[in-house]
Amino acid sequence: MMTRLRRGRCRFFILATLITLISLGWGFTQAAWAKTPEERIAGSVKLLREMQEQSDIGTMADLLERAKGVAIFPSVIKAGFVFGGKYGEGLVLKRDSVTGKWYGPSFVTIAGASWGLQIGAESIGLVLVITNERGLEGFMGNNVELSGDLGVAAGPLGRRGELGTDIKLKASIYSYSITKGLFAGMSLEGAAINVDDNANTVYWGKPTTASQALKKGATSNKIKTLINELQKVIKEAK
Repeated sequence: MMTRLRRGRCRFFILATLITLISLGWGFTQAAWAKTPEERIAGSVKLLREMQEQSDIGTMADLLERAKGVAIFPSVIKAGFVFGGKYGEGLVLKRDSVTGKWYGPSFVTIAGASWGLQIGAESIGLVLVITNERGLEGFMGNNVELSGDLGVAAGPLGRRGELGTDIKLKASIYSYSITKGLFAGMSLEGAAINVDDNANTVYWGKPTTASQALKKGATSNKIKTLINELQKVIKEAK
């Protein structure tokens, strides 16, 4: 029963968000969706390079170094006119925190809705650092709702080595965003992430579930540039 309710909420979030975004202009939203796997990978590389220019990316690098995985959304459109929403397309990679080996990708979408006094639209680059097995399990299924139960929090900022004992890292997922050059943690309570079956099929050449994709080594030349960029963030971010 609970699974059905959650699926219903996910569908509502997606439908409501699409209606909101379309009402604000199709031309603007084209930048956020209908991206090929190759475009999403290239966009993810570009986003990570932009984030590396920020002086306080160090704590995100520390989290990545111990992460179980990462989800990257090159462009999430946040829009609203009284009723608001967000939508974006991205990918998920699994990481062996012992060996540092990466697996995947599995392609996903993110959608969420909100209500209140709001107007306008903006595009945001988003990275979700998955820090434990519970968080990773959510991305191994068909969909996951980001909520307090799962443990989602805005990622801490600061220079490398500042993740001391004063910061209680209890969340399963830490979120980082960048827009107009502003790098910050981001609240994503209630957003729904769903597997993009079509993109997975295109990338892997056959129907592939998220669980199957995240068990495959990320060794293809198609994903190599992104893996190298993630390793660069881990090793070089100050």
